[in-house]
Amino acid sequence: MRQAGRYMAEYRAVRERHDLLEICRTPELAAEVTLQPVRALGVDAAILFSDLLLPLAPLGVPFHFAAGEGPVVDEPVRGAADVARLRRFEPEDELRPALDAIRLLRRELDGKVPLIGFAGAPFTLASYAVEGGRSTHFAATKAFMYSEPAAWHRFAGLLADVVGRYLRAQAEAGAQALQVFDSWVGVLDAADYREFALPHVKALFDRVGGVVPTIHFGTGTAHLLALQREAGGDVIGLDWRGGLDEGWGAAGDGVGIQGNLDPSALLGPRDRLLRRVDDVLARAGGRAGHVFNLGHGILPATPVENVKAVVDHVHARTAR
Repeated sequence: MRQAGRYMAEYRAVRERHDLLEICRTPELAAEVTLQPVRALGVDAAILFSDLLLPLAPLGVPFHFAAGEGPVVDEPVRGAADVARLRRFEPEDELRPALDAIRLLRRELDGKVPLIGFAGAPFTLASYAVEGGRSTHFAATKAFMYSEPAAWHRFAGLLADVVGRYLRAQAEAGAQALQVFDSWVGVLDAADYREFALPHVKALFDRVGGVVPTIHFGTGTAHLLALQREAGGDVIGLDWRGGLDEGWGAAGDGVGIQGNLDPSALLGPRDRLLRRVDDVLARAGGRAGHVFNLGHGILPATPVENVKAVVDHVHARTAR
């Protein structure tokens, strides 16, 4: 999951001098922040430091980050007229800084650990654009889906196209695996997922086309795992809300599973934390295809030494 962030003093030092979007849009800064947790933690892969909202701006949906509030979309997309004003773009041109960061990282990481790129799934990107930022109920998004389904599908289809091409460009730049975040899709029931989300995330995975391994992640998606498997991805990510063995059973055989330690466990005492890690490993049962990970991103107050302890513990318990 997200490796770099406010829990690391090195990252906070960079943020004192540069805002989030400046880091994302400056290849040298993005590369440096990506490398910080690799150096500090000994993880088995690096994850590109970027932001899943980056494709919105060249699409015609400008946004900014407000202090203490997160992303704020300046002109929310609320209907067919708003969708009509959006434009297709070439990721190789408009999102070149992220691709250049990947090229820098591959040179730095060569022979060390692989690099994972990422992007947001159509539903999650669309929900940010429609809600104007974060939401707890996604009422505006669902109202748009239900009242103007044709416009919704045009919007989600456009996102699937540009994000799919962006991911493919990341692979061509050197990313060795790609993760698709559908962070908010758990607010949909199975019927709505099948109608409004699945066709578009499937189109995205089809566009990436098996160039590199892919990871399909969502939160609150225990009821959607079989549908996510249908939509695509070599690995399905699990959050922490259910047992890993149960989630793997729901996703089905023949797919990898990523997860699924509760990020909050990293805030507790070390002995309890490592018991939770052992439980995840026990539920995986040594099966091929398990990528040990958190069920979501590292929380800002997390002690770095606890993250390092988890990495070392997993390595010790799974060494072959």
